[in-house]
Amino acid sequence: MRTAYSVETVRAAERALMARLPEGALMQRAAAGLAAACAELLGRVYGSRVVLLVGSGDNGGDALYAGARLARRGAGVTAVLLAPERTHGAGLGALRRAGGTVTAADAAEGPLLRADLVVDGIVGIGGKGGLRPDAERLAGVVARSAAAVVAVDLPSGVDADSGEVRGAALRADLTVTFGAYKPGLLVDPAREYAGVVRLVDIGLEPPAADAELEALQHADVARLLPVPAAESDKYRRGVVGIAAGSARYPGAAVLAVSGALRGGAGAVRYVGPAGDAVLARFPETLVSDAGPARAGRVQAWVAGPGAGDDAATVAEVLEADVPVLLDADGLRLAERDAVRRRTAPTLMTPHAGEAAALLGVRREEVEAARLAAVRELAAVYRATVLLKGSTTLVAGTGGGAVRVNATGTPWLATAGSGDVLSGLAGSLLAAGLGAVDAGSAAAYLHGLAGRFAADGAPMGAHDVASRIPQAWRDVRA
Repeated sequence: MRTAYSVETVRAAERALMARLPEGALMQRAAAGLAAACAELLGRVYGSRVVLLVGSGDNGGDALYAGARLARRGAGVTAVLLAPERTHGAGLGALRRAGGTVTAADAAEGPLLRADLVVDGIVGIGGKGGLRPDAERLAGVVARSAAAVVAVDLPSGVDADSGEVRGAALRADLTVTFGAYKPGLLVDPAREYAGVVRLVDIGLEPPAADAELEALQHADVARLLPVPAAESDKYRRGVVGIAAGSARYPGAAVLAVSGALRGGAGAVRYVGPAGDAVLARFPETLVSDAGPARAGRVQAWVAGPGAGDDAATVAEVLEADVPVLLDADGLRLAERDAVRRRTAPTLMTPHAGEAAALLGVRREEVEAARLAAVRELAAVYRATVLLKGSTTLVAGTGGGAVRVNATGTPWLATAGSGDVLSGLAGSLLAAGLGAVDAGSAAAYLHGLAGRFAADGAPMGAHDVASRIPQAWRDVRA
């Protein structure tokens, strides 16, 4: 599992480590890892042209020491000093002794346009807001160049803690981060600026309990997935109820059922007006027209995909004393107080537009501050919230680390994809997973299934559902 920590937690861990090490040793560790990553990206160091964008903080020192290492290997290294009077003195001395040169910001355009590699050491993890004017001008030059860009710890101009980008920021091809991941490297929109992220171990030991974000990996998801035992039957494996679809949107019911059938539960009950369409596609579904309360035994409900204005069914599902997943129309139709007073788990799965409507803000506000939005929704509704997007976030009711998932592909932005995810997550709820685990495991599998289905080309939601078994097998391989 990848874990990300706040700036405050990382700084505390750095202070504790520096107290045990000789002066400057921690920066040398970081610089060595940074230089190695730069060399690997360059391929051939000797004769290459490297430009360092150097700010006033320790990131500038890391860049200077790394530049000195590259210069000793034959690279032509030029440091652009954005705050000459506050440049890291020892790092600058090391660069000059290695043969590196220095230039002012107003003379940097030529070297930048000729560079093979640019190292962004402008602002460290404590930076707030966008780039200052001089740095913004240089970022524009870098964007016009053909140079690869390596960010030191995180791209300058992005917020390390929130993942927000409140102004101009520098886009990196590779971010070399030290000791621990920072939330901004894993959460959009900042993640888009980070490129590939490489973690360099410098000996930090932040407390695991203080993590702000968790990103599941294959092995973590494999441990969560339900596997039937020899004595299992369909009821022991769990039964998921699907209350979805309408005369106008029967396909939403079919897609939600398709995800549920592949999600690990032993059976799927469907309640709603699209029963004929569901049975035509999935004859193994248990269909009822008696309403949720009289549909038969279920261990979890999914309510809302394609439900139109059927508020009564959503309200009836919310009265059930089993886990409930609310999606699409179910999010709009559910009364906030009805969700808040539930004692069984509730999992809400909005996209940014739906989250904005629930919070009473503009969609752009949610997209700009996704981490804050998912935490606020979880607190307001006393529910687990899965905020869909290019990085999916899952926040539980008790605070703590937010789960982040990036297994998906932009091709998943297709009609009905969310319905498949709802069925899949609901099935995992019925199989016994907690709301946070069900949501994050479903997002992980759904993203992988989307990659397998697309393979670089357009696909439909039904293709995603059909690839869930492949994703499941890949995770457990």
